[in-house]
Amino acid sequence: MALYLYRFSYSPDAWEALVKSPEDRRDMLAARIFGTFGGHLQGFWYSFGEYDGYAIAELPDNVSAAAVSAAIASTGALHRLETTPLITVEEMVDALDRAAEKLRHQREPASSRARRAPAR
Repeated sequence: MALYLYRFSYSPDAWEALVKSPEDRRDMLAARIFGTFGGHLQGFWYSFGEYDGYAIAELPDNVSAAAVSAAIASTGALHRLETTPLITVEEMVDALDRAAEKLRHQREPASSRARRAPAR
């Protein structure tokens, strides 16, 4: 399972509905949105600033994360929605190791690379 960050801003109509009926909607989000696609809500926060809120969810894969985004966007309740895949520190270290190996290989003189190339 992978983690995804959802940043969102409500539409004016959604804010009107929230003001008329204030309630904690985390359980609904967890079950009806993320649960439908095999995931679960890790955290949900409201904020001041560029976005009205943030959610972190664990989902099986990118397709499931895209399906969540499409399902939420189709409601019209949000004026803005962004989804960002998150990676662990360990995954980033692995990525950096791979990048370093690629750079080491590119910096070798061409003659060294040619000597190591397998015969065809």
